[in-house]
Amino acid sequence: MARYDLEQWVKECAELTQPDSIHWCDGSDEEYRTLIDGMVKDGTLIEMNQKTHPGCYYHRSNPNDVARTEHLTFICSQNKEDVGPNNNWMLPDEAKEKGRAILKGSMRGRKMYVIPYLMGPIGSPYARAGVQVTDSPYVTVNMRIMTRIGTPALEHIRKTGSFVPGLHGLADVNPERRLILHFPEEELIWSIGTGYGGNALLGKKCFALRIGSAIAKKEGWMAEHMLIIGLEDPKGKVHYMAAAFPSASGKTNLAMMVSSLKDQGWKIWTVGDDIAWMNIDKEGQLRAINPEAGFFGVAPGTSVNTNPMAMETIKRNTIYTNVALTKDLQPWWEGIETPPSEGMLDWRGNVWDGKEKAAHPNSRFTAPASQCPMISPEWESPEGVPISAIIFGSRRSSVVPLVMQSYDWDHGVFVGATMGAETTAAQTGAVGVVRRDPMAMLPFCGYNMADYFGHWFEMGKRIKKKPLIFRVNWFRKSADGKFLWPGYGDNIRVLKWILERVQGAENVQDSPIGYIPKTDALDLSGMNMPKETLEEIFRYDKAGWENGLKEIEKFLSTFGDRMPREMWNQYESFKARVQKS
Repeated sequence: MARYDLEQWVKECAELTQPDSIHWCDGSDEEYRTLIDGMVKDGTLIEMNQKTHPGCYYHRSNPNDVARTEHLTFICSQNKEDVGPNNNWMLPDEAKEKGRAILKGSMRGRKMYVIPYLMGPIGSPYARAGVQVTDSPYVTVNMRIMTRIGTPALEHIRKTGSFVPGLHGLADVNPERRLILHFPEEELIWSIGTGYGGNALLGKKCFALRIGSAIAKKEGWMAEHMLIIGLEDPKGKVHYMAAAFPSASGKTNLAMMVSSLKDQGWKIWTVGDDIAWMNIDKEGQLRAINPEAGFFGVAPGTSVNTNPMAMETIKRNTIYTNVALTKDLQPWWEGIETPPSEGMLDWRGNVWDGKEKAAHPNSRFTAPASQCPMISPEWESPEGVPISAIIFGSRRSSVVPLVMQSYDWDHGVFVGATMGAETTAAQTGAVGVVRRDPMAMLPFCGYNMADYFGHWFEMGKRIKKKPLIFRVNWFRKSADGKFLWPGYGDNIRVLKWILERVQGAENVQDSPIGYIPKTDALDLSGMNMPKETLEEIFRYDKAGWENGLKEIEKFLSTFGDRMPREMWNQYESFKARVQKS
């Protein structure tokens, strides 16, 4: 990792932004309380109903600053080819010149907070430190929830001599003067003109994924946009899986799933809901840590029925952003499954008239992971958890079956690399459009994605105990637009089949796209699923896959000569199987 002098770097940030004062965060309860009280006093936060939601606070962000802004997010490297067509590129010097022009003097009248933070369990050889400077107390308290700030981070920096620096300034929160800049060669982050979590909590997507993925490639590990769960079987043995889903596609629901087979003794443990850092141990086993300490989840659609564990987690010590607020100061959003109340304020602060959504579709909650009732006893294990299976999933209303298994690791890389997803409100732009989102990393890979695919192929050569790779799709619909699979707690049935495959069960049939379950392989006990529905969930759609071939070839071709030969070999094999079917 790059080496910086911490005090000198903070001094340079202060000279540029000119804050009135500087506060070094220690992560204490007293500090958190002081920050919260100050924001309640100045209106940045609203204290919520402390009887129903103790320790919870509410925040409204600027209406122009409610989601990740991918078109304003740049990877700044000397060579454009290293950045790839999957990223926006800018020369480092040009980026810093533009950034300095906006940041110069931008913290006058404000306090600068210096946040040393640790990504990963304390004492883990896989943990990394970062230091974020910011003029946002809102960002500061969110970083305290999402990472381990203060002493553990400073001790890690003293021990290793390295950290990833991140400069964040709100400036005037103007979309015309907004930049999210990543400098992988310097392992540096600048975020300007935004307070939205995905852009401003620099430990999250910026460090853990964009800069993290570049470091991981260089050092031979993996920084992935993946949840981590433990699947406990009836005998009490836990098997761990990592799964990649695009934002707002049921990822948090899966990470905190309450099993519909709990009467049989099947249970899910949550290790992480969003990001996995995976390293190969001395025995050749892939091990994963959750670098985060909190959940930054999408509120709409979350309810006692869809995700009871999330609802329990966010009852206390949570910061809500851009949800609706009832008259008695409780959070509300579409899909919460309680009726809206009279006089409720929408996410903009206006009395809700029922004409538009009360909560923003990308409204969020930030909550400590330790509060989750199903948090794994191993979630802070320094050595990480062993990964038996990797799952790729996305929202597709047609073509993609409920579950399939790749033939081998390289085929699995192809399956993940060519995954298509329907866009959601977590991204700015149109909703419901199918786009390629390889490994759910398209917005988060900090370098040329062709090289990223090459890194996956290379990791496969080094991992002795390779996880099996699967593709799932909970969202396939019938001709009349109804979901074919109930999802939520019943997804345990798919995970059970995946585990059976990990353990060597021969309950599969071959298909042009990979192995799929035999007709009677899924445990459907207690379900009233017609045979025709099950057949439709797994129906091979030759025309759909033939159309997909054209899209896949077009997507892979955008990377030119940089694309690994292994990927084209997989494509040609896939094309031959589809055409022959």
